[in-house]
Amino acid sequence: MSPTRQSGTSNPPPRKILVLGATSGIAEATCRIWATQGASLFLVARNAEKLAAVAADLRTRGASYVDTAVADLDDTDTHAELLAQAVNSLTGMDIAYLAHGILGDQAEAEQDFNAAAQIIYTNFMAPVSLLTWLANFCVQRHAGTLAVISSVAGDRGRKSNYLYGSSKAGLSAFLAGLRNRVDREGVHVLSIKPGPTRTAMTAAMPNSEKFADVDSVAESIVSAIDKRKDILYVPFQWQPIMFVIRNIPERIFKKLNL
Repeated sequence: MSPTRQSGTSNPPPRKILVLGATSGIAEATCRIWATQGASLFLVARNAEKLAAVAADLRTRGASYVDTAVADLDDTDTHAELLAQAVNSLTGMDIAYLAHGILGDQAEAEQDFNAAAQIIYTNFMAPVSLLTWLANFCVQRHAGTLAVISSVAGDRGRKSNYLYGSSKAGLSAFLAGLRNRVDREGVHVLSIKPGPTRTAMTAAMPNSEKFADVDSVAESIVSAIDKRKDILYVPFQWQPIMFVIRNIPERIFKKLNL
């Protein structure tokens, strides 16, 4: 799809933002905020039709530049070429926002290793590949933000979603180590840990109507990036909730129906 630029100048210049997994509910809501700020956006997702619709919407909301690429982010062999294309299209990069991931089917994954491996690969291995390239790009320039959606589910394994949770635990640990490595190089790494959020991905889950509002979650993410926070629990109450859950003794925790 050909990019669109809008005439006019701004001070400071629009931020250049790469969005990986751009058709996810949280990513789309976040991009709507950035579009109203006049950001330049490069969007990557696997569903061409939905990606085109998201891009068109962001243009109407005020994005100064929108370009897209249709790609399966599980295909790690294509990452270097894809990311170089994105950076060239944006003529640089201020923020890389990674929202690629799947919930998977816990019950199926308990019985079928291939289903389990797919969850781990999509939520951990593919992001590690993307972030390795992106981190090295940012370190060379001593600038940039890597904002990555993990999950509160990664803070402690629970029987209801331990495959998804373990993949996010690995991602959170990777981000912590990466932050420790690149912070001294001027690169900001934000670990985003949402609780259950109302999106298309969670619509079929029980009590999804009680989940967090996706637009409020997006506003918190944009604010955390702007404030250069290290870790964001969103909504905020998940930070004390997970503190308690992490500190329940194992002899008690293993008997809980979580």
